[in-house]
Amino acid sequence: MFSALIKAFGQLSDPKLRRVIRLGIAGAMACYVALVALVWFTLTHVSLFEQGWADTGADVALGLVALVVPILFFPALATAIMGAMLDDVADAVEARHYPQLNWPRPQKWPEILLTTLRFLVVMVAVNLLVLPIYVVLLITGLSIGLFLIVNGYLLGREYFELVAFRRLDPKEARLCFRHNLGRLWLAGGVIAFLFSVPLLNLLAPAIATAFMVHLFQSLRRQTDSL
Repeated sequence: MFSALIKAFGQLSDPKLRRVIRLGIAGAMACYVALVALVWFTLTHVSLFEQGWADTGADVALGLVALVVPILFFPALATAIMGAMLDDVADAVEARHYPQLNWPRPQKWPEILLTTLRFLVVMVAVNLLVLPIYVVLLITGLSIGLFLIVNGYLLGREYFELVAFRRLDPKEARLCFRHNLGRLWLAGGVIAFLFSVPLLNLLAPAIATAFMVHLFQSLRRQTDSL
């Protein structure tokens, strides 16, 4: 697993990976600027209070919120934009390290869309359910452990399916995931940690995809049934 992670970091200089990262960050920045501009435009044309001082104060407060809050979601937005291009990352990793592989299994759009939507729903639902526990454990410093455990499973599953569905049909891929749950859960914990580090989280989708390609190929070599 450590070797797979080192290889993933080592390919960050690949032009294909850098292109995906640049487009993800640029797209997130464009959305951020558009959102801030929309909020400021709305504030300048809408009066919330009759008193001038109250209206000005509300405008300033909401303007600051519009500037700060989107920053908190910037990595998630960049990740969402990169998500549509992560197949390019997997292609680049396979081309460099596994040139003997045939073309990936063609995936229909309904399959891709259903898998992505299911993951998003599960991830949001699970994190909402454990939110009260996060708050309780925050004062003990154990919330980071819960974060890694919960999101380790979710991210491990998401990135494994992203890579495995290229080579296996969904049924085979999910069977492989269950048979290697411990290892893939641990890999997901590593990915969750990458997403929790500021600035590094902007690179995390590309690193995670490359990392999982190496891990999946390792599992295929070790599993006769595949």
